Amino acid sequence: MTFQVEGLIAIIVFYLLILLVGIWAAWRTKNSGSSEERSEAIIVGGRDIGLLVGGFTMTATWVGGGYINGTAEAVYVPDYGLAWAQAPIGYSLSLILGGLFFAKPMRSKGYVTMLDPFQQIYGKRMGGLLFIPALMGEMFWAAAIFSALGATISVIINVNVQASVIVSALIATLYTLVGGLYSVAYTDVVQLFCIFIGLMLGGIPWQAYFQRVLSSSSATYAQVLSFLAAFGCLVMALPAILIGAIGASTDWNQTSYGPLGPKDKNEADMILPIVLKYLCPVYISFFGLGAVSAAVMSSADSSILSASSMFARNIYQLSFRQNASDKEIIWVMRITVFVFGASATAMALLTKTVYGLWYLSSDLVYIIIFPQLLCVLFVKGTNTYGAVTGYVSGLFLRITGGEPYLYLQPLIFYPGYYSDKNGIYNQRFPFKTLAMVTSFLSNICISYLAKYLFESGILPPKLDVFDAVVARHSEENMDKTILVKNENIKLDELAPVKPRQSITLSTTFTNKEAFVDIDSSPEGSGIEDNS
Repeated sequence: MTFQVEGLIAIIVFYLLILLVGIWAAWRTKNSGSSEERSEAIIVGGRDIGLLVGGFTMTATWVGGGYINGTAEAVYVPDYGLAWAQAPIGYSLSLILGGLFFAKPMRSKGYVTMLDPFQQIYGKRMGGLLFIPALMGEMFWAAAIFSALGATISVIINVNVQASVIVSALIATLYTLVGGLYSVAYTDVVQLFCIFIGLMLGGIPWQAYFQRVLSSSSATYAQVLSFLAAFGCLVMALPAILIGAIGASTDWNQTSYGPLGPKDKNEADMILPIVLKYLCPVYISFFGLGAVSAAVMSSADSSILSASSMFARNIYQLSFRQNASDKEIIWVMRITVFVFGASATAMALLTKTVYGLWYLSSDLVYIIIFPQLLCVLFVKGTNTYGAVTGYVSGLFLRITGGEPYLYLQPLIFYPGYYSDKNGIYNQRFPFKTLAMVTSFLSNICISYLAKYLFESGILPPKLDVFDAVVARHSEENMDKTILVKNENIKLDELAPVKPRQSITLSTTFTNKEAFVDIDSSPEGSGIEDNS
């Protein structure tokens, strides 16, 4: 097959458009707000993202390359069909649940990243532990979709797979590097329109989700944009469903792709670009290529920014450099955007089991982070001891259950297990949900047990190594000036938090209204100045 020059030109034009929008968004970031708030503006867009842009960018984040290709594949494969296209329904339901239960408490408390409440309640060490599965999920997800994009481009314009992956990753990393969330949000708007136009012509505990929630201009908007994105995910699935159905009903022997169909050539996962290339006019296939590229870029840039945001704020700033300047935090974010983008690209080029790694890491997000998020937001009294126990128990049950994608044999065999053609045992029993529930219950039970043992005097205070019960260290990790920087966040919506003992009240609260609010509140009467 010959190299498609027209397709290459279409890709170049599309990437230039995305890059220009990203640069414009970077300029907007630079000129918004005071210089002291630029790092927060990069992470959460200055908290002024409205419903229109917010709804578009959240939808585009979930409607990625895997979402579109996977939906089309599920509809195309005879053994599955539309009923097995779980992404549209699953993502929509997760966004609805996120809007109903998680968006408002996270946004109203003024958090900057998903890990903030964990560090506030459980301490910086636990926040660092939870960063690991969150980072793995974002990196492997970005690598998986970069890999899928390379294969898609190679099908349509016959370009080298490695070259397409590198160039696409470079563009996504570049505009994320210079513009932060504003670049991601506004390029997502362009990309979402490209997805819809191009194809019609031819998950809760993730930082990528909460980054949009926390960037919204109010807690109510955070809820509404979740519902809008849920509707958008369903709408965006329609073109992929139609393409999958068209591929299933096509007599491939009558096309230049034949005589065997994609399923017979083990290329069912590429049904979408194959339909665009062999069943559509050339110009429509190029539109479709731009759409698939848009889907990949809108998800990859979100993952890269999410990972760098959590590292710069929760690991670098809150754990090691609490007095770091805003400029220093910005440079840390820029460096980590480049590092994480390069790492995802390397994994896409070198690893043959990227999808399997992402599949495992997404399980870790569900099994470890989700129950911890439930506890930290809705269960009063949980502490670091329970969080660590829940983390370890969930991780243990997940790993010992095995993973066929990684050829990892299980150590615990649940009822209904069977062996596949590779000799790897698969589990029919829902052991992942069992691991999640175990993690959740372990957190609660061990937290209350530790609280009882220390407060009753059965265990001496010196054994409270996490300072989670006796010293109540979990209430001293963050103060309001860290979490609140905008006047549109009501202070009375925040749970009272004691300031650090190493600084005075006058230096802790630079906002006079915040100082008066704490001083006049019932909880504020118990605050001591130990400086």
